[in-house]
Amino acid sequence: MDMTIERIASQVQGRMQGDGRKCIQGVAPFETAEGSQITYAGGPKFLKRLHETRAGAVLVPHDYIGEDDRVIRVKNPQLAFSHVVRMFYPSSPAWTGISPLAHIGQHFAMGNDVAIGPFVVIQNHVSLGNRVILHPHVVIGDHVVIGSDVEIFPNVTLLNGACIGNRVSIHAGTVIGSDGFGYTPDDGAYHKIPHLGTVQIDDDVEIGAGNTIDRATYGKTWIQRGVKTDNLVHIAHNVVVGENTLLVAQVGISGSTTIGRQSILAGQVGVSGHLKIGDRVTIGPQSGIAGSIPDGMVVSGSPELPHKQWLRIQRIIPRLPEMKKKLGELEKRLNELANTQNNTET
Repeated sequence: MDMTIERIASQVQGRMQGDGRKCIQGVAPFETAEGSQITYAGGPKFLKRLHETRAGAVLVPHDYIGEDDRVIRVKNPQLAFSHVVRMFYPSSPAWTGISPLAHIGQHFAMGNDVAIGPFVVIQNHVSLGNRVILHPHVVIGDHVVIGSDVEIFPNVTLLNGACIGNRVSIHAGTVIGSDGFGYTPDDGAYHKIPHLGTVQIDDDVEIGAGNTIDRATYGKTWIQRGVKTDNLVHIAHNVVVGENTLLVAQVGISGSTTIGRQSILAGQVGVSGHLKIGDRVTIGPQSGIAGSIPDGMVVSGSPELPHKQWLRIQRIIPRLPEMKKKLGELEKRLNELANTQNNTET
């Protein structure tokens, strides 16, 4: 596929500096790009080395003041480059229509340009929007509703009643709508609590591989617009994850907890149940969250502490053996002084 620099600049709302008629045939990283490819230089480190890349076009920040005639000035070079990548490599299935090896239940409805791969199982009363892609071995339960421009990768399971918005991606091996971990004790045994709720995933969400998102006990587990999850994330029953929040690999969120908007939970964070995590909260890796956190906080550790305080503590910990030794020596000297004073008085 060939695209002129002028067309690329128009698509990313950028300002070009050189010849807009020049053709670009693909994308490549900064270090390896050739004259027929486009790359990006998003920060000072790469802008200083702009002369080193052989790329035919380079996306740069809008305030770049150099004179290189290959540049396209944009607000966010990395975001613009991602858009250009999709222009050259659009997401489209290798098949169209419904595979004869798929199973379709009763009362099924779908929009236009839907692709359903081999060994997909769709149960009853399921609705799909336009341009939905179901890869092989996807299982869709009863009364599931899926919006438009959704791609669901192999071996994903959407259980009964799940509701998926528009422009959602769900990566391989994820299970959405399984029962929550709810039991009531009685005479030393545990009895299962029925989970009658659903899972709702709003527009523009991307769910990583191997996620598990439990249905609510009652009501819904709710993943709000723009949320992105990494691989191996667990979200328990009745959790609410606020808009544009990031959940990094191996995050675990216990039941009935609310995560605010635009928050970041780093890798292996564990959050206890029935808590409220505020908006724009950042939680450092491997933290254990036992209490609610107000808006705007940056915390780390287990249990959580303000991040700066946690850093000070971490710097002290390696010195504890030396400090213990010095305290022992001071204690010994104080005892000696006390004994000397007692002997003088007697």
